[in-house]
Amino acid sequence: MKSPVQAYRVEAELKLNGTLTLNDLPFRAGERVDVIVITQAGADLSDAEYSLRGLPITYDRPFDSVDSEDWNASV
Repeated sequence: MKSPVQAYRVEAELKLNGTLTLNDLPFRAGERVDVIVITQAGADLSDAEYSLRGLPITYDRPFDSVDSEDWNASV
């Protein structure tokens, strides 16, 4: 007789190398399981690319004159 299907939900984050580790699952050793990976709804991956987006911009002493060495700095 087959055991009933059990579902277990866990949130996890992928490592930089694309691996995923799940610990302390509520299943017996040797038990076969199906694994489905779904991105979270509304997850914005561009935040990693633009980590400063949305942060306030501040200027230290914005009205000070420019140092003469910096004025002619070449790019």
